[in-house]
Amino acid sequence: MSETAAGPRPAWSEPFIGDAVARLRREARLDRLDRDWAFEGATGRGVTVCIIDSGVEAEHPAVGGRVRERVAVELHAGEPEVVEDTAGDLFGHGTACAGLIVGLAPQVEIVSVRVLGADLKGRGAAFLAALEWAIDHRVDVINLSLSSKSEALFADFHEVADRAYFAGVTLVSAANNAPGPSYPSLFSSVISVAAHEEPDPWRWYYNPRPPVEFGAWGVNVPIAWRDGGSTVATGNSFAAPHIAGLVALLRSRHHDLTPFEVKAVLAATADLSAA
Repeated sequence: MSETAAGPRPAWSEPFIGDAVARLRREARLDRLDRDWAFEGATGRGVTVCIIDSGVEAEHPAVGGRVRERVAVELHAGEPEVVEDTAGDLFGHGTACAGLIVGLAPQVEIVSVRVLGADLKGRGAAFLAALEWAIDHRVDVINLSLSSKSEALFADFHEVADRAYFAGVTLVSAANNAPGPSYPSLFSSVISVAAHEEPDPWRWYYNPRPPVEFGAWGVNVPIAWRDGGSTVATGNSFAAPHIAGLVALLRSRHHDLTPFEVKAVLAATADLSAA
């Protein structure tokens, strides 16, 4: 408690008392929540999406030349180091995510952080370092079509997810394809996504019952692949970029929305049924 003329004041109450309340005014009020308000005319311009994955093939036609920067996280004696990525996509997975995002938000800027190898495996320490780097570089949205099952790193992932949340960075995370806990998709500060089978990138569902809040197209999805190729694949990995693309559109039209408000808008504008 802190003392004021009116008596003791509870901790953390300062933003809601006296003249400080005026600073809580929001330019974008959430009093009209429909898809026209959220997305009409949006292209992704001015929004940066970071893809933490296997890398991105910047020259792939589906990516549309939208890659602004590519780095990789390497571990040296167990310590992560962020270096320039000259290898591109080692698997194809990151390029697939980038293509889906650019397909929805064609003027978005992409930043690629490679943490997965040619076997689509990586280390939790590299994943954490990639998240921290992306937050420090003030990207707007981070697509995470990967996860960690490490209980030892639970607290670290929780802390960095909260850092992103309070920094205004929206984390979109695919749920694991196999049952069981994985991080950071289970955290409430993150937009968690699993797959539905309806072939429409503009159809998404909100699920108020955890652990996964949003469903997007992730079954038999046409995707870009490495070496300029393409394929069709299924997975929560390909549902998450659909939501990340929508978030990029939303942020390009209403750039000052917080992650909390982004999630509220997505929930309010989600489809109610397949009918």
